[in-house]
Amino acid sequence: MCNDYRLKVDAASIMEDFADLKIKVRFGEGMPNIEARDDIKITDVAPIIRTVDGVRGEGDLVQRRWSWPGQNKRPVYNFRSDGRDFTSNRCLIVADGFYEFTDPSEKGKKRKDKWLFTKRDEPIFCIAGIWRETKEVGEAFTMLTMDPGPDIAPYHDRQIVILERAAWADWLDPAVSAKSLIKALPEGSLIVEQVG
Repeated sequence: MCNDYRLKVDAASIMEDFADLKIKVRFGEGMPNIEARDDIKITDVAPIIRTVDGVRGEGDLVQRRWSWPGQNKRPVYNFRSDGRDFTSNRCLIVADGFYEFTDPSEKGKKRKDKWLFTKRDEPIFCIAGIWRETKEVGEAFTMLTMDPGPDIAPYHDRQIVILERAAWADWLDPAVSAKSLIKALPEGSLIVEQVG
């Protein structure tokens, strides 16, 4: 599952994308300093836009830890969405790429092959997530997962939930059924390249 993603876009560009969709982004904790990163890994702090209770068309941009401690203190960085309808604590995880790893293609090679997935014709995309408060690490978020769509199936048997741009505002509205928004992207929506 996804345990590494990328965000090289600055806060101003993120704001433009959300403004184009008529989603007002607030800064309840002030404008975050979002640094460009090729690799955001489990337990790193990264930007999310979370639901503002009772307000449609708005989100709160904050930086939070990716993953909270689960059973046996293992990090919960992916969470199965199958059959669930998330009615609170939704968030959008902003990215411009994510990675999957497969067994080495070359004989004798020790490291796994690393694949970068980006969204065709879109500088950023949003991954469906949820957040929660924990006594161990404070507020943290996780990515939702689902069965793989056609672009990811050759590389992994699960995938993160990538929302269509038109669904971003709906994801921030807990009155809209999560089940209606969680679906695979059409074939050809993602560009895949081997990296590393």
